[in-house]
Amino acid sequence: MSSWQKIARRIRVPLGFLFAAAYLYLAHPTILSIGLGSAIALLGILIRASASGHVRKNEQLATSGPYAYTRNPLYLGSIIIAAGFTVAARSWWVAAIALVILFVIYVPVIRGEEEFLRVRFPEFAEYSRRVPRLFPRLRALEGSPEGFSWHLYWQHREYNAAFGAALMVVALILKIHFQR
Repeated sequence: MSSWQKIARRIRVPLGFLFAAAYLYLAHPTILSIGLGSAIALLGILIRASASGHVRKNEQLATSGPYAYTRNPLYLGSIIIAAGFTVAARSWWVAAIALVILFVIYVPVIRGEEEFLRVRFPEFAEYSRRVPRLFPRLRALEGSPEGFSWHLYWQHREYNAAFGAALMVVALILKIHFQR
């Protein structure tokens, strides 16, 4: 893992909180933009939730559920959530900052995590040849029978994504209310 990948991995969560503050300042939401953006974000939340119920971190290579379509469904879900909130914000600045964060922070983190998986799981090479990195394929990878596990969902605390999104929607609604 390169030094930037290590730094990006370490700063991605604190940077997310900093971006959330800037996001609220830069956002110019309307009820319509919040509704549309929330619908898009909900899709991302559902993808992340589904992925979290299939991943056994550092124990087994996840290839079932959404992992049968894309190697990084958690990141795909996060990107869709970000796209939804970008729509909700109605701000080109928010969109530009989100794109910079995606390419400067998340792309290196994804590559670093894949380097780790390649070393940890010998079967990752074949899996990565058959399943795209981010944008899902239309047909699932065959031979991925494992089902969703609520235990894993709760263990990974994925409910925090839904909770955070709900708080952001409330914050956007309050911003509209107090700007009147």
